[in-house]
Order: sequence, then structure tokens, then C-alpha cells
Amino acid sequence: MRCFVPLYLFFGFLVSAYAQVSEDTFIGDTNYLEDQFYIGITYNFLLDKPVDVSQRNLSYGLQAGFIKDIPINADRTVALGIGIGYNVNSYYSNLRAIESSNDVIYDVLDGDIDFKRSKVETHLVEVPLEFRWRNSTATSYKFWRVYTGLRFGYVVGGRSKFVSDSGNFSFYNDDIRRFQYGLTFNFGYNTFNIHLYYALNNLFNDDVLVNGGEISMKPLRIGLIFYIL
Repeated sequence: MRCFVPLYLFFGFLVSAYAQVSEDTFIGDTNYLEDQFYIGITYNFLLDKPVDVSQRNLSYGLQAGFIKDIPINADRTVALGIGIGYNVNSYYSNLRAIESSNDVIYDVLDGDIDFKRSKVETHLVEVPLEFRWRNSTATSYKFWRVYTGLRFGYVVGGRSKFVSDSGNFSFYNDDIRRFQYGLTFNFGYNTFNIHLYYALNNLFNDDVLVNGGEISMKPLRIGLIFYIL
């Protein structure tokens, strides 16, 4: 996580500086658009975990991208949004993946096995589709917003990693579902906004098993998202 600290500080400074621009110097455009760059950070939960599977460490996500605004009413307070973005997520748990010659084997680590980390990491190219409401005007950057919709993602890189005192290993895991999608809900005022993503399909493919049962875990991501015009 330390490698991301400079990124957080940079974008925090950028957002703060932008928010302090005096509205008195801005000449309103009645045909304004809320085209926006966005950046966000989330805490990642795993829902519908198999028996005895539990989360460990800090499961986090980082996202960034751009959304094109398409107003659909005269006041431009209701709009559609379509965008493109990149999302990196880590999920830490006691579920271990081991690469064999022709397959991947999964087991659940109990308290007798000492290890530092076991994680699944995904890198996704995403397409957000949003229905957007806000009480914005042509001369103000400060307004309430509710943006909700769907987000479609394609996993361009999926990896499993295990770290213990006796050694560690990682590999690209083809059992991770390539095409992922879910519901999104963003709510807030001005710069700071709450972000929620609820997956509608599983993190792994349907035929992936542990202890004879399907691994049907779904991600739930909750965090903050920042919009920059």
C-alpha cells in the first residue's frame, strides 16, 4: 500500500486546489456538461464465502477513469453517463490456490497453518454506465449528486499469491472470471462521494470448487470516489 501513498497525496492536492477556485470568476454556460475524471479507493468484502473461509488483512481496491456526461433534460440536472476506467482489486482470505500441472487446487487454511498472506488480485478494464441526478447549476461546482447504474469489467490480469515464512509463490489464475459486472451507487456532495459496487456474478468461474463445493464468492466494494471536472 505504501507505493500508492504519493498517488493519494497528489490527487488529494489536485482535488483540493480545484475545489478552491472562486465561483465568482466563472461565467456560467447553460449548455454545461459534467464530463468528469474520477479516482476512488474501496474496502473490498467477499460475500457468499464457502464454509470456514474468512477474510484477512486489508482487502482494497483502486480505480480511475473518465465518464462522458449526456444530459437528458433542459436544466441538465438529469443525465446519462458512459465511461472507461481501470480498476485494481486485492482480496485477502484464508483460501489458498495452488497451481498444479493442468489445474488449480484450492484449500481452506485453518488456524494450525501459519501464513502471512493469501490473496486474489484482479486488474480490470471497466465501462461504467450511469443514470445521473444532481442539483447542479451552470455557475457552481458544489452540488448534491446521486449516480447509479451498472459497471462492466474485463479482467486483463488475474493473479493468486501466497506468502508464508517457509516460502511464497504466485501465478496468473485462469479460474478468475474474465467478464464481471455489477450495480453501482455513488452519493455525495461536492468533492467527497460514497461509492458502492455490488457484483452480480461470481469472482471465480462456475466450475471452481473447494472441499467439494462451488466457490461462489461475490465482491462488495465500499469506499470513496472523487470527481474532477
